[in-house]
Order: sequence, then structure tokens, then C-alpha cells
Amino acid sequence: MGSLKFLSLVLLFFTTRQAHSHNEQRKEAVVYHDYEDAKIRSDKRISETIFLMHENTVEDCRIVPHQFETLEECNFNTSRPLVMIIHGWSVNGMLEDWIPKMAAALKSNQRDFNVIIVHWLSLAHQHYPIAVRNTRLVGWEIADFLEWLELSLQYPRSKAHLIGYSLGAHVSGFAGTYINGSAKIGRITGLDPAGPLFEGMSSTDRLSPDDAHFVDAIHTFTQQHMGLSVGIKQPVAHYDFYPNGGAYQPGCHLMHVYNHIAEYGITGITQTVKCAHERSVHLFIDSLLHDDKQSMAYWCNDIHSFNKGICLSCRKNRCNTLGFNIRQERPQRSKRLYLKTRAHMPFKVYHYQFKIHFINHIQEKQLKPTFMISLMGTKEDAENLPVTPVEGINGNITYSFLITLDMDIGDLMMIKFKWEGTDVWAHIWDTVQTIIPWRKGASRPGLIVKTIRVKAGETQQKMTFCAQNVGDIQLLPAQEKTYVRCENRSGRQKKKFK
Repeated sequence: MGSLKFLSLVLLFFTTRQAHSHNEQRKEAVVYHDYEDAKIRSDKRISETIFLMHENTVEDCRIVPHQFETLEECNFNTSRPLVMIIHGWSVNGMLEDWIPKMAAALKSNQRDFNVIIVHWLSLAHQHYPIAVRNTRLVGWEIADFLEWLELSLQYPRSKAHLIGYSLGAHVSGFAGTYINGSAKIGRITGLDPAGPLFEGMSSTDRLSPDDAHFVDAIHTFTQQHMGLSVGIKQPVAHYDFYPNGGAYQPGCHLMHVYNHIAEYGITGITQTVKCAHERSVHLFIDSLLHDDKQSMAYWCNDIHSFNKGICLSCRKNRCNTLGFNIRQERPQRSKRLYLKTRAHMPFKVYHYQFKIHFINHIQEKQLKPTFMISLMGTKEDAENLPVTPVEGINGNITYSFLITLDMDIGDLMMIKFKWEGTDVWAHIWDTVQTIIPWRKGASRPGLIVKTIRVKAGETQQKMTFCAQNVGDIQLLPAQEKTYVRCENRSGRQKKKFK
């Protein structure tokens, strides 16, 4: 806990002190609190928000709001949907390298979009609280830009999709709040929306489902320590995705921050924090680049329940696709969706729930064994997957757990289930038989495993597996049993998975 508290203090210091020297040069920073203040200040100053039309083959072209000729110069096409990429708080005053990657991904696979990068670096490269206040101004300017497109080109705001990262997510929300009229922006995607100064705020002071016709958010770095988190934890969208629980991400090791600080000083923290915070961006890019490997997420109350595998249902809109290809439905209340991912692109994994009913013959002793599961499918095999029941096994218990696979094994046909360790009970039992010979021939103590029930999240297929040797269902340490699909005389599954 001490190390995490230290990290939180470093994060807090970094958040509030970085760019101090830059702020000394900008005494007249934009500060405001509401829509009218933002509008008045915008009317009295030259806009510092730049709209860059992205093209793969030529340099980005600047569109100047209310200068119609710039739309023609930049080849804005009214028949194409519009995607606006909005960056977040800037530490070094430069556009991050994920932005052109996102823009290029939006142009991939023959997609036909107007892609505009919203460049607000002069307002984002500020003391963090000042940058937070500037999000409202930039939101107002984006709303004004979209209203101008409607007025000058009859281009409906419903064709606009705003993708905002960190502070940019709340910029998108304010754009949706400030745009005039009853019609809404088509879609807003929040990529790990910023947490500091937004967590716990009302829906009018942050990104919310009211800001567009459809709002989705991906939360990747929401772990809170001493009241601080980089990304916001609370739901802010119609569908809120929490990959790997939303706190930490595979391949992003927070404890490496000490080495980074030792080598680079206080700025060494940026790469460590950036990994998990920016993972939201790369998950979205992944959804654009890998149409055949879309990550599925599932509605669940919390990550602990999800880790038991009990939330892999797609009934009544309980699952959805993470990223660009999400199914755009509007639930009455925000839905929290969970999923596991890999540490690198493509991030997709395949989710399986396993339910195993154990009978422990040694009633007075709770066992905490480790098992190895091997899965044989029609396409691939996945071998030696470790499973350790957290609560232990005592008496009769049904243990439910989640297993994820990096590959598509096809239809699961066979399971090999092994109790790891040495056959200690065999030696004990042999000793007992030597002392009490009249018990010879009695069954050795162990675990009874009759069936294994499996549900595949991605296909929603439910399967029940029975011991291959129906006369030998007792499992002992160091033993491995094979389980195959249970069938009755009609060839159907005997037991329904619930």
C-alpha cells in the first residue's frame, strides 16, 4: 500500500505542477465557468482551436469556421460522415503520435469519412485546472463549427461522430451540451475520460449520455488512490466499457514508475501512466483495423462477478462490441460492460465460463488444489491452463470461473482436467489399509467430478461434458481425467446449462 500511496502523491504533484513555467508566460489564460462566459470570451478573441482536415496523401488542411472557401479548399464532402478527433491535456505542447494513427485507421478498409483533428494545444498545454476550464470553451467552438456546417452546407449534426480522449472526452460532452436546437450530435466516444475535477460531478459538468444521440466510453485507468485517478470511474455514457476491470491494463506495469523516475526524473512517470490511460485509444484503433477480431464485452455489476464467468449473457442487449463497430442502442440507464483483453494488438480474447461441481470426500478438510485444464477444439487446442479455486473446496460446491483464450479454438469437443501435485492421499490411504486391513478395497478419498458445464461468451454456445469413463469419476492428486460431450440416446446434451 505504501508504494501505491507514493505513486498517487507523484501523480498529484505531476498533475498540478507540470507546465508551471509555461503558465508564467500565459498570464491571460482563458478561464470561465458557464456557456455565456465561454461565448462572450470566444466572441472577443481569436479562436485558438484549429480544425485540421486529415488526408492520407497530403498535408492536413485547415478549415476556418465561417470561411466557406476553406471547406472547398479542404475538399469537405457533404455525402460523407464526419469524425472529429479531440486530444486531451498536453504535457509537452505537441500532438501525440496516436492522433495520426487514429486518423489513418478511420481511412482504412475503404472507409469514406471526413476526418477532422481538433487541435486545441494552446489551451490544453496549461496548468491542469486551467486546461479543465478551457474544455468548455473548446466545446462551445466545436458546437459553433457544427452549427456553421448545418447553416452553410445543410450538413446535419447527426452525421458527426466526436472521439475525445481524456479531457477531449469532456470537450465532446460540452460540444453536445452547447449546440443549439433540439437535434443532437450523432455519436460521442469518450476514450478514458479524465477523472480529476470531473469524478462525481453532475451530468452537466462532464460527458454524459445526454450529450449526443449515442454515447459510448472506454475506461482503462480508473484505479483510485488517495482520491486521485487519471480516468473517470463513474459511468458517463449509454455503454461504459471497463476492459480488465478498467483499473490496470495487461502490459502496463505501474511499479516500473520508480525506475522511470530514477532515470528521467519526475517526467519519467508519463510513460507509465500513459500506457494504461492511452490503452483506450489503441483499443478503439484496434476495432477499426481488425474487423474480423472485434472484442465483445458483457454487462456485469463488477469485475469480481465477471471473473466468475457469470456475466457472459447476450440476452436483452447484455453484450456489445467495444469500439467503432458498437451496436448503437440506447438503454434507459447506463450499462457497465466488462471484458478481458490481451496486452497488445489485436486485443481480442475469447471468454468461457466453466462450472464444475465438486464433491469432497474428506468432509472435515478444506482443499485448496490447483488444477490444469486443457481444451481440445475443432480448430486449435489450448493446453495447461491453471485454475485455483479461491474459496477452497469443502463438501459439495459448484465452482464457477472465467477462462480466456487468445485464439479461436472452434467448437470445444474435449476437456482434460488434472489435479496438480503429488498423490499424498494415496500414501496416506495405503498406510491406513496397512493398519486397518479390513478396510481394504474401499475407495480412496479424493474429489468427485461428474460433469463440467461450459458457456462460450462469443458464440453463446452452452455445453455439458461428462467423464469419458463413466465408472471412474473420482479425481486424485496428480491424476488427469478426460471429459467429453454428454449425450443421451437421442444424441442431445443431457443437462441444460443454466
